[in-house]
Amino acid sequence: MNPYILYSDGEGNIFEDITLYTTGRSGWDALPVPEDEWITLPEGGQLYELPGRRGIGIDVETGEMRLCEKGWAVAAFIPPAHTGLYLAAYETLPGAETLPLFCYTATGWHDDTFYVPAIRIEQDIRQESEGFEEEKIQSGVKKFLSAYPHNRLVQHLAQNCCLTYHCPAARNYFMGRWECPVPSSPACNANCIGCISFQPVDETIVSTQDRLMFRPTAEEIIEYTVPHLETAPFPIVSFGQGCEGEPLLMWHTIKDAIVEIRKHTIKGSININTNGSDPEAVKALCEAGLNSIRVSTNSVRESVYLPYYKPNNYVFNDIIESLKVVNSYGGWTSINYFVFPGMTDSVEEYEALRKMIRETGLKMIQWRNFNIDPDWYLRKTGVTETGECLGIKQMMELIREEFPDLKFGYFNPGMERIRGDFERDFAGGRGASSDLNAKPLTD
Repeated sequence: MNPYILYSDGEGNIFEDITLYTTGRSGWDALPVPEDEWITLPEGGQLYELPGRRGIGIDVETGEMRLCEKGWAVAAFIPPAHTGLYLAAYETLPGAETLPLFCYTATGWHDDTFYVPAIRIEQDIRQESEGFEEEKIQSGVKKFLSAYPHNRLVQHLAQNCCLTYHCPAARNYFMGRWECPVPSSPACNANCIGCISFQPVDETIVSTQDRLMFRPTAEEIIEYTVPHLETAPFPIVSFGQGCEGEPLLMWHTIKDAIVEIRKHTIKGSININTNGSDPEAVKALCEAGLNSIRVSTNSVRESVYLPYYKPNNYVFNDIIESLKVVNSYGGWTSINYFVFPGMTDSVEEYEALRKMIRETGLKMIQWRNFNIDPDWYLRKTGVTETGECLGIKQMMELIREEFPDLKFGYFNPGMERIRGDFERDFAGGRGASSDLNAKPLTD
C-alpha cells in the first residue's frame, strides 16, 4: 500500500493528489515510507495545513521525488499512546511562518482512509477522546470547586487546565479517575526552546498555554490529592505538568506534601515529571516516599540535549544521576523521550541510549511525539547533518531485543503495573501489549 499525498487549498479543504505517493521525513531528508509502517489515522487524530510549505511526494509514473504544487502540505496530529515513525516531508518556502508547538506526522490517503506511519506503543486508554464525557467533567468541576473553595490548585486545574486548555490529565481528575496532576512550580531552571508554557516575547512562536503563577502550599496539595488516592481507580498523583516550570525547584514543599500524604493513605503511586536537574532533591523526595520519576529529554546525548534545554545551574550528568538515585531506592524510572525521526534513531543516539539504560537501570521509555516545528528545531539546535539512521521502529525493535525487561509506553504506570502486572492496562482493565511488547496477553 502506498497512500497518495494530501494537500490543502488554504481554505480548510484537503484533497489527495493521485499523481504522487506520500513520503516521510527523517531529519532533513524525505524518504519512501515502508508499506508495513502505515496504520489508519487513530481516533482523535487531526490533520493540519502547513502554510508556506509544499509537500514532497514520489511521482506515481516516474518514481522520482517532486513537490506537490497544488496546495499547501498537510501533516497529522496523532493522539497519545501512538508514536509517529516519520514526519511530514515538505519544502518550506521563503517567508513561511514558524509552525505552532504540535507534532507533524506524515499522512496520506488510500481507499477512502487517512493513514499515518505510526505504532500504538501501549493500549492504556486514559487519554482516548471517546473516553471523556463532557457531562461528567462539568459535574466534577462543579463538585470539586464546591468541595475545595479556597484551594488555588483546584481552581487552576478547573478554570485553566480543564475548561480552557482541555488538558486530558485535568479532565480525568475531574472525572475522578487515574492520574491526578499536581502543578507546583511557577519557575524553571531550563530555557527549553520548545517550552509549551513560556516563550520569550520576541520569539516567532507563542506558548500553547499559560504557566502557573503562584507557589502552592503543601496544605493545598494534600487537601485534594489524598481524597483522589483514596477514591480513584488505579490512582497516581503526579508533580510536574505542562502548565508549570520545574517542580524540583519546589522540592521542599513537595517533600512536606508527600510525607503528609503518606500519613493519611498508602494507596496509589506518587510520581514526579521533571528535568532531573537536582539529584540531591530527588534523593530527599525518595526518602519521603516518592514512588516514580519521569525525566524528560530530547536526547541522551549531551551535545544534543544542551542546545535544546539551555540549562541554568545544572549539568547533563545530573539527569543521569537522578535516575540512578531513584533506582537505588527501588523506585520506578522512566524517560519522557521526545521522538524526532532522523535524530532519535540515529546510530549515535542509539548507542548513547544503550549506554544510559545500562548505567541507570532504566525501567521504561515513554516514546513521546515531539511537538515542534522540525525546521525550526534543527536550526535552533544547529543540526545540519543527522548521520546514519536506523528508523524509529527498527531502533525500538533493537532496544527491545537487547533489554527485554525494559518497558515501552506513553504514560506513567500506576502502582498495580509497577508492582509486577505491567502488561495490564490499569485504565481500562484490558491487556496492554504494544506491537513491540514481548508476550501475548489475554483479558
